Amino acid sequence: MNILVIDLGGTNIKVRCSAHKSEETRRIASGASLTPDGLVDRVGDIADHWIPDVIALGYPGEVRDGRPSLEPNHLGRGWVGFDFAAAFRRPVRIINDAAMQALGSYQGGRMLFLGLGTGLGSAMVVEHVVLQMELSQLPYKDGASFGDVLRQSGLDRLGLDLWREEVGRVTRLLRKALVADYVVLGGGNTRHIAAAPPHARIGDNANAFEGGFRLWRDPRVRF
Repeated sequence: MNILVIDLGGTNIKVRCSAHKSEETRRIASGASLTPDGLVDRVGDIADHWIPDVIALGYPGEVRDGRPSLEPNHLGRGWVGFDFAAAFRRPVRIINDAAMQALGSYQGGRMLFLGLGTGLGSAMVVEHVVLQMELSQLPYKDGASFGDVLRQSGLDRLGLDLWREEVGRVTRLLRKALVADYVVLGGGNTRHIAAAPPHARIGDNANAFEGGFRLWRDPRVRF
């Protein structure tokens, strides 16, 4: 089975195909005007020769019952209710983008994933069941949410040293509260972390592609 994985972000669309070299990733710009029809066209432009059998899509927003349930913050409109399988003419499995990276980072047990970037992405994987979460919105302290503190704007406001301290504090707090065996920290801002907190490790953003492959290859996965 040839699997095409699409990692859709507010800035870039990244795609990788299981039948080709694992390190071969193609990317193209997305942006605030991108619609689902535009996604289909752009993926076709950069991946038409790969001819996949099935597709896994990491969507930057809320997903329920395998479909986008809210419009994304940083893209165009029209995602909710769009028929991706008909547009791509192939079976499509859709999962939140943080959840897809979490699945690709999973090594058993109860794992919490925190994605540190423009926003704060979060997910848990428990015995191969993927749980999308929105921990970013939960109140944390001094009127701020977890997302207010850990996302890019929090890093800009706090400065690097204080932000690193907060990453460690929040990682320990959430691991304990959610009874996670370990935490994986992903996202672009992990490059600013000198050392992972206890019971945590730094993930690789390329794990999103592994997560997309597992959506189709691993019969134990539920999402």
